[in-house]
Amino acid sequence: MNPLSTAPLFVTLTAGFSPERRHRDARMACIYAFWILVIFLLLGTAIIEFFGISVPGIRIAGGLIISVLGFRMLFPAPPTGVQSDAGSELEIAFTPLAMPSLAGPGSISVVVTAASQIESNFPHDYSVIFGGVTVGIAVTLVIAWAILHGAASMARFLGPSGIDALTRIFGFLLVSIGIQFLLTGASDFFGLEYVK
Repeated sequence: MNPLSTAPLFVTLTAGFSPERRHRDARMACIYAFWILVIFLLLGTAIIEFFGISVPGIRIAGGLIISVLGFRMLFPAPPTGVQSDAGSELEIAFTPLAMPSLAGPGSISVVVTAASQIESNFPHDYSVIFGGVTVGIAVTLVIAWAILHGAASMARFLGPSGIDALTRIFGFLLVSIGIQFLLTGASDFFGLEYVK
């Protein structure tokens, strides 16, 4: 999890939002990410086995989501009218902020792997260790919230043209990140190695 890389995305996606809406989205994104990671910590192995999903599959799905979002930021649609701050704006707290940006394929694969290792290596006191890992996730997301909350103030310094430029630059970077997720997932799935 890297909230510093999520901060520019948060700034560009919330550029037209009110301060209250920005703070709400930062808070909700961290809450969603916390529950996503806790659910995968407790039930991740069962979920993956039940649906027949692999970690490379999660990486590829995350890469597709990030790539689509990046293309939308790189080539934004022309505005069609005035949007009200209450309900017609895009809901961004869950996707793409919480998932796959904060709780992405890397974070999910780490907690799923940790859960399987805890259950196999500490069969008698695994509940205590799960509690400690949950506290660690919570502390990490409190730090992520503080970073996103502070990043919201960047919008007023950048101005409309700065936000537009940052949106397009970060859109290109998101497309690159999404393609990298796709390549990593495909290489993991097929057992291939590629040159970085």
